Amino acid sequence: MTIELKAPTFPESVADGTISTWHKQPGEAVTRDELIVDIETDKVVLEIVAPADGAISEIIKGEGDTVLSDELIGHFEAGAAGSGAAASVPAAAVSESAPSGDVKLSPAARSLIEENNLDASTVVATGKGNLVTKEDVVNHLKQAPAAPASKAAVAAPINVAVGEQIEKRVPMTRMRKRIAERLLDATHSTAMLTTFNEVDMSPIMAMRKQYKDLFEKTHDGARLGFMGFFVKAATEALKRFPAVNASIDGDDVVYHGYQDIGVAVSSDKGLVVPVLRDADNMSVATVESTIRDYGMRAQKGKLGIEEMQGGTFTITNGGVFGSLLSTPILNPPQTAILGMHKIQERPMAVNGEVKILPMMYLALSYDHRLIDGKEAVQFLVTIKDLLEDPARILLEI
Repeated sequence: MTIELKAPTFPESVADGTISTWHKQPGEAVTRDELIVDIETDKVVLEIVAPADGAISEIIKGEGDTVLSDELIGHFEAGAAGSGAAASVPAAAVSESAPSGDVKLSPAARSLIEENNLDASTVVATGKGNLVTKEDVVNHLKQAPAAPASKAAVAAPINVAVGEQIEKRVPMTRMRKRIAERLLDATHSTAMLTTFNEVDMSPIMAMRKQYKDLFEKTHDGARLGFMGFFVKAATEALKRFPAVNASIDGDDVVYHGYQDIGVAVSSDKGLVVPVLRDADNMSVATVESTIRDYGMRAQKGKLGIEEMQGGTFTITNGGVFGSLLSTPILNPPQTAILGMHKIQERPMAVNGEVKILPMMYLALSYDHRLIDGKEAVQFLVTIKDLLEDPARILLEI
């Protein structure tokens, strides 16, 4: 039975996608729910899995092609016995490698050949039309004897002329291009300003030390970190300063009666901002476990588009990478973003005495078109006060 392979239904905010990688080629055996193709959008990489056991019979959209919502990208033959050799492959899915002359390579095969620095002409092709498939390259690697690294280095030295500089040019990914566009848009279309403060992290660190093990045991392995406290403090501060939680829509100001807080998460493909919905109703344990789940799935490219849409305020933590101070860029249409940084021990004057305290710089970037400097400073001071006396978060004072 032939099954149509179609692109997913994209939400309204995503116009189209790009075929990133075909993990299986026509004729290769595929099991049900096995990953066969990645489609990259402006926000996430979407995975399409095999609808049944069988094999791909035809690829219509090759790697690099643009696809629309629900557009046909290939055909799948359910129940077909995959031979591992490619069947009919369209020109869009087959590329020729310049160094290999007339040797035809599937995208997956070319990737393996480049990774292993192989001569394509030495690989025996078993695909239709003398096509070199991924399986052909794998078999070639299994048969080829592995030479010691030291001998290989001596046998094939890299000769670079004096003064020659090596460069590598690669196309920017769709997600990276979209991130660049949004960052430029934020700097060009907003009156962005940043205010700073610092917070003594001693109370939070003492609380973590005292309750860390009990917290993890009570909440099914959820770890007590700093983000839970910052999210709850930000939520309380947003309720007191509605303009910081608002957004600008043309000539209108939209005030949100809820707090959907985006948390910036780093992934191999770029920065993504999944959203904690109704953070005001979430416990610290729920915040911590949800952020941990977002981080793990971001690394695997498993975050859904719906999980990154919306948001009324954003928190980003450059401190995990060692940043001591930064000016975060707004995430439009939001009007403010909070930047956390590295905890650094510094000498501080406390009641006329010098003490060494674990301090963190906080940065609040905001859109001056809507938020006045007074509001921004008071908002940041509120977060500082809540963190330095965590009981205030519970008592809402």
